[in-house]
Amino acid sequence: MAITVSLVALFGLVLFFLLRSKSLSYGAAFIAVMFGFYLAATGAAGPMNQLTNAVVDAIRNL
Repeated sequence: MAITVSLVALFGLVLFFLLRSKSLSYGAAFIAVMFGFYLAATGAAGPMNQLTNAVVDAIRNL
């Protein structure tokens, strides 16, 4: 839960700055999609949470 709330804040902040700078790229689209998944908590959020947890665990184990 703590990771999800932090990621919503992080993705929201990054998306805010990308929209302000009018930077339209694949990276901006990815950030917008990830923000939407975490914020809306749709059925696709479960696999996205698992993926994020796996990445966080992999980084932590480096």
